Amino acid sequence: MHLYDLWFTLIAVLWVGYFFLEGFDFGIGVLTQLMARNHTERRVLINTIAPVWDGNEVWVISAAGATFAAFPDWYATMFSGFYIPLLIILICLIARGVSFEYRGKRSGDRWQRNWEQVTFWTSVITPFMWGLIFANIVRGLAINADKSYVGAIGDLFNGYAILGGFVTLALFTCHGAIFAALKTDGEIRERARKLAPVLGLVSLLLMLAFLLWTQVNSGNGQSLGVMIVSFVALLVAMFFNQLGREGWAFVFSGLTIVASFAMLFLTLFPEVMPSTLNPDWSLTVSNSSSAPYTLTVMTIVTAVFVPLVLLYQGWTYWVFRKRIAVHHIPAGH
Repeated sequence: MHLYDLWFTLIAVLWVGYFFLEGFDFGIGVLTQLMARNHTERRVLINTIAPVWDGNEVWVISAAGATFAAFPDWYATMFSGFYIPLLIILICLIARGVSFEYRGKRSGDRWQRNWEQVTFWTSVITPFMWGLIFANIVRGLAINADKSYVGAIGDLFNGYAILGGFVTLALFTCHGAIFAALKTDGEIRERARKLAPVLGLVSLLLMLAFLLWTQVNSGNGQSLGVMIVSFVALLVAMFFNQLGREGWAFVFSGLTIVASFAMLFLTLFPEVMPSTLNPDWSLTVSNSSSAPYTLTVMTIVTAVFVPLVLLYQGWTYWVFRKRIAVHHIPAGH
């Protein structure tokens, strides 16, 4: 295996890890309006992710930084071609973080309601945009011989990509409902358990259409196997949810997201951004990577520091593992 093959795998792991962790973050944000009935219940939901949401976002920074260092041409083409969607995501991530911090600064109903709307809409828009972007990467883009995107912004909003956006949004919301059932107690926990199968069914139908479309257009034997895993994992997650085993339901819900996005990377390799204008103009792991010396240094640094980061993040989840409920929220919050 070449180092650029290894770094493609590592970047795929970073993106998949980000979607696994931030998936339930975004799902909780959607549920603040979809499931919660008042300010206190919305506070309960937000508090389930309060200790970890900012740590989860480190994964996307790491994924983008690793792409920049290991595959500069991939980074340049991706971040220029998807300039508008990525700008929208950046604005949403900033506004979402501010909404978490500022919602409780005042006790006024209007103040809290406005920030809660920001939390909701940024949690809806961001996963949809991520799904749109990665669906377009798999589908292929108008990339010329200079490795530049020459299409229009409207070209990104095709049927396949829009379906990818809705699949991502549905999966993340279902993931969030299962996480809410795992982390809360009382009536809100029961409501999350009842909502999860509905969201699971919607996710399964959308996944079936999107992943089959992907498999037919650009799939292979490996991607087919991973696609089957994603379907089975979601069904198993719903089974454990019905049994009240939220921990196992969360594990298999996460496996659904991991397998779904892993399938997209498997259909890409060895390309990183296919060209719809000429296959010879596609960006691959070999023609878009950094020099071997750069990849060697990056590999050594990663081997030292990544385990430390994973240990710290795991410790954070362990410390804040207890359930919360409405009675834990002070009056007026």
